[in-house]
Amino acid sequence: MDDNDRIDALVGQWADERPDLDLDAMALLARLGRTAELVDARTQALAADYGVNRGDGDVLFALRRAGAPYRLSPTSLARALLMTTGTMTGRLDRLETRGLIVRVPSTQDRRSLDVELTDEGRRQVDDAVTRHGATQREIVATLTATDRADLDRVTRRLITHLGSD
Repeated sequence: MDDNDRIDALVGQWADERPDLDLDAMALLARLGRTAELVDARTQALAADYGVNRGDGDVLFALRRAGAPYRLSPTSLARALLMTTGTMTGRLDRLETRGLIVRVPSTQDRRSLDVELTDEGRRQVDDAVTRHGATQREIVATLTATDRADLDRVTRRLITHLGSD
């Protein structure tokens, strides 16, 4: 039984037990959730190919997106990735041990250290983001241009609605 059949079965069971419920939203959100899980699994697998987890990869991508010299303060990184500085410290320790980042004296505050991509870190990020883009294109390849535009419009509306609380 494939994922869609399992979702249909789950919704069908609720329909049998609670015919008074409107189950369209349940079915739709179950499919959106399963889609997110499948996309996340592919992203995690790509990160694993580079010997990092997704969270560590997010740090590397944030540094690369920052532009030359690919350097940010740990606080800026934590804020950009919506995490605590304690969580960030663990990630930075792992990435530094792997030689993908270095901690360098801050140009803003002599008492602080910034985080900078190494040449190897930048090489790996550039390779990973190329592969990540290809994976993303493969994921949406089954959708027409109209499907993608519709999905973009609808998910934007949902994000706006959910984010307004």
